[in-house]
Amino acid sequence: MMKTKTSIPDSSISPAQQQYVRKIRYNQIIIRIYQFLLFAGFLILWEISAKNHWINDFIFCCPSKLCTTCITMIKDGSLFYHIGITLYETLIGFVIVIAGSLIIATLFWWNKTLSKVLEPYLVILNALPKSALAPVLIVWLGANKTTIIVCACSVAIFGSILNIYTGFVNVDADKIKLIETLGGNRFQCLRLVVLPSNIPNILSIMKVNIGLCLVGVVIGEFLAAREGLGYLIIYGSQTFKMSHVLLSILILCIIAMLLYLILQHIEKRFVEYF
Repeated sequence: MMKTKTSIPDSSISPAQQQYVRKIRYNQIIIRIYQFLLFAGFLILWEISAKNHWINDFIFCCPSKLCTTCITMIKDGSLFYHIGITLYETLIGFVIVIAGSLIIATLFWWNKTLSKVLEPYLVILNALPKSALAPVLIVWLGANKTTIIVCACSVAIFGSILNIYTGFVNVDADKIKLIETLGGNRFQCLRLVVLPSNIPNILSIMKVNIGLCLVGVVIGEFLAAREGLGYLIIYGSQTFKMSHVLLSILILCIIAMLLYLILQHIEKRFVEYF
């Protein structure tokens, strides 16, 4: 049921509570300032080191060259094109991973024999280095977007299935027995107890999976792409255009952070209203 917010009048908040809230907000502002100063100081030191040849500016590049490269690629439209390709592949892989994990974990919970038979194989596949699968996938599927999406799914789906299934089997057994005592069937236990109890766990798994899918996409683009940020990294390293390499890595960091923050915001809103 959706929770309704009730506004608390300011008169009900004591001066001590108001001072505590102000202290918390002040500490958050100070932390943000320190984070900004640390990042700005790193960029300034990086620029100075490159300009004064303390580091090799050809290998390590410098922030000013990154800005120039970024502006050039924005003007010709190539930057947004490559970002769009990587985002598209990541989101498609993420949706497939979440949907597939929920379906397979539900089947495992529903059929204990099936879970006992297949769970060891999932553990093995989850432990397997996924980069080893990429060349095989290229041979099987060809060098195309399908291969990259499958590679992204392979990085995240096995661990996701195991984590969701673990959450399903650890649901309070008394609640299941109560539903069954009242005449409920297996599907009603799943709908009324298992899934609602695991919503926080599923949301946490989603936050992890979005980063894993991005990693899988980049691995696939290293080997089987002619577009995307992973391709830019390989192309830049092969042609010694280090500004393309570092700019792509920086953008990947920003994308990973933004996707995580979006899912974190969705999680907070979901917990707040349900």
